[in-house]
Amino acid sequence: MPLVSVAPDRPLVPDWLAVPDDANALAAAVWPASADRDEHGVLQIAGVPVTDLREEFGTPLYVLDEDAVRARARQVREAFETAAARHGTRARVYYAGKAFLSTEVVRWVTGEGLAVDVATAGELAVALAAGADPARIGLHGNNKSVAELTQAVELGLGSVVLDSEIELERLAAIAERRGVVQPVLIRVNSGVHAETHDFLATAHEDQKFGFALADAPAVVSRIRELSSLRFLGLHCHIGSQIFGTAGFEESAGRVVELHAELSVGGEIPVLNLGGGFGIAYTSVDTPTPIEQLADGIVDAVARECAVRGIPLPTLAFEPGRTIVGRAGVTLYETGTVKPVQVSDDLTRLYVSVDGGMSDNARPALYGAQYSARIASRTSTAEPALTRVVGRHCESGDIVVDAEYLPGDVTPGDLLAVPATGAYCYSLASNYNVVPRPPVVAVRHGAARVIVRGETIDDLLARDAGVTIKERA
Repeated sequence: MPLVSVAPDRPLVPDWLAVPDDANALAAAVWPASADRDEHGVLQIAGVPVTDLREEFGTPLYVLDEDAVRARARQVREAFETAAARHGTRARVYYAGKAFLSTEVVRWVTGEGLAVDVATAGELAVALAAGADPARIGLHGNNKSVAELTQAVELGLGSVVLDSEIELERLAAIAERRGVVQPVLIRVNSGVHAETHDFLATAHEDQKFGFALADAPAVVSRIRELSSLRFLGLHCHIGSQIFGTAGFEESAGRVVELHAELSVGGEIPVLNLGGGFGIAYTSVDTPTPIEQLADGIVDAVARECAVRGIPLPTLAFEPGRTIVGRAGVTLYETGTVKPVQVSDDLTRLYVSVDGGMSDNARPALYGAQYSARIASRTSTAEPALTRVVGRHCESGDIVVDAEYLPGDVTPGDLLAVPATGAYCYSLASNYNVVPRPPVVAVRHGAARVIVRGETIDDLLARDAGVTIKERA
């Protein structure tokens, strides 16, 4: 009887995973630049030993390097502003609220000159609580509520990205009743789909977001008929975790062609080309340097505009996870270690930790790959093929699908998973009634909580079947 079942598309050992020379080494592109080991072999981030973090805050624990977030936000903004300035235009960079959102992080990125994009009333509330300027907030979403649209108008949000004709008419009526003019973009589907270094260009799209290119002229014509809306421009997003510029260049040709056609009917001051730039999750990932991305994308748009004899508009970008992803590390404590023979000549160590899919749903949702290292010590033991799994009652509760860790990994070891700053906390759940972990920011050798963790009492407090007496 086999001890494990392996999906036919999941090899026992991924082709890209090699036995490391040193299973303690930290791949530079994956970890925050401040991550290193102290003289005792303990991982430290921004000068804070992770063993101190465990003692003070417990595990699981999200750790975010504040200076890493700030530096990356500044680097991305400067790269696009420089690329745009070479062509005589301006660039604006939006932080993706859905990647990770807290008031502190909003203050960090807006302090570095970024605007913010949000997709719900909750995300908007966080941005406003952080003091973000409404004029530098963009509202996304395929099903914005009437309440959300009303709030956007009343606050004077810098832009609303329209996703359907129904939404267009709703927003126009709300703005008209309040006697204001709401700036809008429309999201269009270029037919280009990009993921890592590959992209696919098609004529049609079957998805919930945006308008087909062929339908956009009628939509823009309707916007221009309405005195309560101001058409700012087109918005196009081609994917996520993208390496390289080829997909953006292909998309730019299609979107600029539409932009030129629409320009005949009036000024179009903005073109938002989205983003979704990738980060390294494993040692073999090679994300494109942001300066190369900025130059390649802006140069492509400038070429397309020049060919059509139209001025280059202000360019907007939404770089996504690249701002915050690498800055995050999640800490776990090892609970059990179990060798499992998966073939006649292969044994895998199953290392169970005190978190899992409730704090990082991406492996279960998308088959996402991550790395891991023992963080509380170093080891001279031979590397062993390992699968890091969570504590939940799901066979798909995998934290790191395949990794080589020292073969003496043992209960009580601290395990660190890097590149978890984006889409981990924001996708976290209470599955199996597990409280969500806190988020701690580290900087200059000090740590502070920026999002409080939950307790079981917090979860029970929401259960209407628990009486006040029982809670006490």
